[in-house]
Amino acid sequence: MLNNKTILITGGTGSFGKKFTKRVLDEYNPKKIIIYSRDEYKQFLMQGQFPDPENKLRYFIGDVRDEKRLYRAFDGVDVVIHAAALKQVPAAEYNPIEAVKTNIHGAENIINAAIDKGVQKVIALSTDKAVNPVNLYGATKLVSDKLFISGNAYVGDKDTLFSVVRYGNVSGSRGSVIPFFKSLIDSDKNVIPITDYRMTRFWITLDEAVDLVIKAIQEAKGGELYVQKCPSFKVTDLARAMKEDCEFEDVGIRPGEKLHEVMVTEEDSRTTYEYDDHYIIYPDFDWWENMNNKSGGKKVEDRFRYSSDNNKEWLSVEKIRELLEKIDIVY
Repeated sequence: MLNNKTILITGGTGSFGKKFTKRVLDEYNPKKIIIYSRDEYKQFLMQGQFPDPENKLRYFIGDVRDEKRLYRAFDGVDVVIHAAALKQVPAAEYNPIEAVKTNIHGAENIINAAIDKGVQKVIALSTDKAVNPVNLYGATKLVSDKLFISGNAYVGDKDTLFSVVRYGNVSGSRGSVIPFFKSLIDSDKNVIPITDYRMTRFWITLDEAVDLVIKAIQEAKGGELYVQKCPSFKVTDLARAMKEDCEFEDVGIRPGEKLHEVMVTEEDSRTTYEYDDHYIIYPDFDWWENMNNKSGGKKVEDRFRYSSDNNKEWLSVEKIRELLEKIDIVY
């Protein structure tokens, strides 16, 4: 599936890019992997982390805003994983045009370059914040998702396929709640700020996110949006798992923050199918043929909604404590 393929990862120096690169090198025999990103220092650090005796890794300095550079980078590429984005909610609110340039215009550039250069498959990474967005980052990712799904209608007689993978905050990732709580606890703080005592989140690991992307590369016909099934947890239970005797301070929900993570909306339920460990939202367009639906799925009920507050699987404090020992916490 990825053997003897040339793979390009935008934003490839990030947590996902590095984990995906390691997985591919360990389990497949790619022709080469191109790390495409803006920060030459992060590329330098990644080169130190990934010895490359077989000379399979390439490091391209470039921005997804730069269409000409993408055309050069995509030459001879078989698979593109689009992980680059401006992701920090406050930064996007303060710099909205910059977020639009990267997350929306960048998506358009990737679609055009992939089609014109004959890329076989493009998998774009999405976020729960793109679902019923309440902040600018989420709004730009919603548009990006729509662009990639609709990109399948623009390929003409080319064989390029576009699909999307959606998941929430990766447990322990930089900027998420776990490293924030840990930094407070390491500073001997006993009071943990909670934005809302009712708040819930999904638990997904980086390995699970990589698994879902690999599944999409293997299966996608072009137009699907994959959603991983994940257990939910209460943020207060997470705090108790990290420090059993902690106290809470109710500080209120921050601007652009949701009470619960939503992955599949009631409106999406019309075209959503459930599988053993994931959901697929199929495109609602004339060009999509139902015969392309993956076998083995079950149509979800009308008005079905998949969110962290109505989940079937929940993590206890004890289970969270057990899982925390297995993840890397990134500051």
